[in-house]
Amino acid sequence: MLRLFFLLIFVLNFSVGVPSPSSREFSRDDFPPGFVFGSGTSAYQVEGAANKDGRTPSIWDTYAHAGKAHGATGDVACDGYHKYKEDVQLMVDTGLDAYRFSISWSRLIPNGRGPINPKGLQYYNNLINELVNHGIQPHVTLNNYDLPQALEDEYGGWVSRKIVGDFTEYAEVCFREFGDRVSYWTTVNEPNVFVTGGYDLGFVPPQRCSPPFGYCSRGNSSTEPYMAAHHILLAHASAARLYQKKYQEEHHGFIGLSIYMWGFVPLTDTKEDAIATQRAIAFQYGWFLDPLVFGDYPNIMKQNVGARMPVFTDHESKQVKGSFDFIGIVHYNNMYVKDNSNSLKMAYRDFLMDAAIELIQIQDSPSAFELPIMPWYLQAVLEFFKQVYGNPPIYIYENGQRMQRNSTLDDIARVNFMHAYIGGVLDALRNGSNTRGYFVWAFLDVFELLDGYGSGYGINYVDLDDPDLKRYPKLSAKWYSKFLKGRSRAVHRNPTPDPPEKTDRSGPKTVRPDAGDGRWRFSASRTRNRRVGWRVFPPKIRKTRTDRRKPIIRSGEISLDLVEFLARSGEISPDLVEILAISGENSKDLTDFHHFCQIFFIFQISTPTEPDRRSLMF
Repeated sequence: MLRLFFLLIFVLNFSVGVPSPSSREFSRDDFPPGFVFGSGTSAYQVEGAANKDGRTPSIWDTYAHAGKAHGATGDVACDGYHKYKEDVQLMVDTGLDAYRFSISWSRLIPNGRGPINPKGLQYYNNLINELVNHGIQPHVTLNNYDLPQALEDEYGGWVSRKIVGDFTEYAEVCFREFGDRVSYWTTVNEPNVFVTGGYDLGFVPPQRCSPPFGYCSRGNSSTEPYMAAHHILLAHASAARLYQKKYQEEHHGFIGLSIYMWGFVPLTDTKEDAIATQRAIAFQYGWFLDPLVFGDYPNIMKQNVGARMPVFTDHESKQVKGSFDFIGIVHYNNMYVKDNSNSLKMAYRDFLMDAAIELIQIQDSPSAFELPIMPWYLQAVLEFFKQVYGNPPIYIYENGQRMQRNSTLDDIARVNFMHAYIGGVLDALRNGSNTRGYFVWAFLDVFELLDGYGSGYGINYVDLDDPDLKRYPKLSAKWYSKFLKGRSRAVHRNPTPDPPEKTDRSGPKTVRPDAGDGRWRFSASRTRNRRVGWRVFPPKIRKTRTDRRKPIIRSGEISLDLVEFLARSGEISPDLVEILAISGENSKDLTDFHHFCQIFFIFQISTPTEPDRRSLMF
């Protein structure tokens, strides 16, 4: 029997008068002792000094110098290489507990292997010492899109198994040289986005792909994403096991991997879209999380990808399984999922065709440039970890609001975004999530992968026209500082938007009203940059249909059609049917819906062939 999981974002607290996200007040003291608040950047995005003191190009340098980020590069960026003391003082003034940054492999070991660059070593020692001396906890990422170009040229980088040994040696240099002061290590940042963007569609470094999925000078979109992901997992496990065996006891540190996490929702409440959402979860999250937690890839991936899917040996499976102390989460936006099972009939397929899905950006934002404020999806992601992967320690390593870079220092939309999501994390904690920290992206307006300097996520503005690249705290930095030092509330001039209004159950509409008009060929492609439509297909969604049901959730309303369908199938208990039916009917009368979700109803339909662990959908 086919197994479905439905994670419906639903609220037990139905009482009128519950504060909305934009007015709700909470303080730092409401969070558990030891909960870490921070902010972050990454090496190529902030350091600059790209050609100085022995650093050699990375694949990100090559990408930027090819004009892929609107002609901008990270050659100077925010000049963090020279201004790190000023930046650390700004962190102190803000009140940060921790700072997340990455190490440039090609600055530390210019050839990718072999001799260490003493000036690169000195820079990272100086930065780490400055942080520690000011009481700020370093959280270090070893690789963030910036593999040394030398290794890419030599053997193809992540598509070659040789990378496992080179990455492990690089990681050991970092553990040995910095581990006495660094307690939190992330091996690779958001590899699920990196491998699909870099090896399927080819729109991010190292730009490997093949027609018709992308037009690159090299690559194979049908095989290389899976090869690169496999080698990332093996490299991560090799480095993690080395750390755990040789350094962890002495340094008392922790190591993990960071995954990009969307909130996925079926476009309609049809069975086809529900199952497609399961596949989206398996292909996007389970691709990396299942091997880390269970030792193997999701069954649906092995089934759909077939012989192109790499296979773990027994030794590799044991090496990868459990090779983490925490999981990092990157979360910005959310997707509707539509079934595209016909793609499985194609002889030549890429990652998304193997998943047999179409992904549509949820676009419920007062500004076309900004990301929608929907913290309930992040809460669903955290609940997903709790229910499926055993509630491991979680650090939310990236979450932030995109705005036009030079628009204003009075970034009210970012304040409301941070307020809503931090409040959502608090509610998730109260519901049992094992989240340990929250890091807003970004500490500065850094060089962005696809947008260059056209957009900014920073809570501090960097004046690129000033020869000294002067920093100016934005309203969001001041709000964050106030929150970290006491009680704070959001600014109301641009309130947090509510989810879509309840709809008339008798109407024919089936497609969610906030689905974007364009359909992206691959959701991971977009990541944070909402306006970058690199493969936008013409909209084919009809706004009214009479042959489909209504969506599952509308501002607290549960589709009774769906409940009845599951009940007739004998796949949920009568008690749960009654509870959901009553709640769904009562929700029609709500005048103030509490969107900070505290409880998530989970429908589990078991199967004798699939372990009870995979593919929730939210």
